[in-house]
Amino acid sequence: MTIPHLLVHSRKDNVGVVVVEGLGPDFRLTSKQAAPIGHKIALKDMKKGDTIFKYGEDIGRAIADIAKGEHVHVHNIKTKRW
Repeated sequence: MTIPHLLVHSRKDNVGVVVVEGLGPDFRLTSKQAAPIGHKIALKDMKKGDTIFKYGEDIGRAIADIAKGEHVHVHNIKTKRW
């Protein structure tokens, strides 16, 4: 079984995307919760209202405080579009 890793594209990203392939030894983060492939893990602590960046793009705002290593998905972020 391959151990999941995180994919981070931009220095301003505050989430990493769970991927199957290894990405190298220079980044370490322990996930606090299980997260399916393609979902996000917080790279740092975030407060309610903070902007979430993935692949260098604004993908929404935190609707609750999110701790480093927590699963980031629809239960704690929301788009800014509506």
